[in-house]
Amino acid sequence: MTSPAIRAVIFDMDGVLTDSEPLINLAAVTMFREKGVMVQPEDFLPFVGTGEDRYLGGVAGKHGLVLDLVAAKQRTYEIYLGLVPERLRAFPGATDFVRACRQAGLKVAVASSADFIKIDANLRRIGLPPADWDALVSAEDVQHKKPAPDLFLAAARKLGVSPAECVVIEDAVNGIQAAKAAGMRCVAVAQTFPEELLAQADLVRPTIERLTLADVQ
Repeated sequence: MTSPAIRAVIFDMDGVLTDSEPLINLAAVTMFREKGVMVQPEDFLPFVGTGEDRYLGGVAGKHGLVLDLVAAKQRTYEIYLGLVPERLRAFPGATDFVRACRQAGLKVAVASSADFIKIDANLRRIGLPPADWDALVSAEDVQHKKPAPDLFLAAARKLGVSPAECVVIEDAVNGIQAAKAAGMRCVAVAQTFPEELLAQADLVRPTIERLTLADVQ
């Protein structure tokens, strides 16, 4: 039995389209240090791709800190949004690849564990504003974040396609697990983690710049 033809490409955002991982890491480290807790950048690695609640809450738990997540996330985003105008960049080839997918007749969506305020700021900064996408799904849209499949399934529903007709572009293990749990093909780019950690994906490329339309069709 042949698989359905791919009709849609669902992109993770942080670490796939934008080099935002170092910036949210810096913002989170700064927020904790304002509270007098000296966390390390690498403390956050297990929580990459799981959304800011888990990203901040997981590190707080590691350090035995009781955290007001709402206030902590708000402060982290304040710091982050101050960094975006000068320091956020699209990965080379990212915007061109999204546009190539659209020109090929594929639907395109962003499904990110981030809140919409961050998605909006990032996409506008790299020249792919919300209006350029067929669907956007943020942390506010689902109850369970990656590695649960909810974000990607919500994107498929918004696009009006079946999960089997979607391919996901991811950079993190949690995201790959979410894509596979959703019944979707997954292509990983090794821009955040080394290729050997992304082996659960159907295909791994070193960067999004190295992706071709043939990789997603």
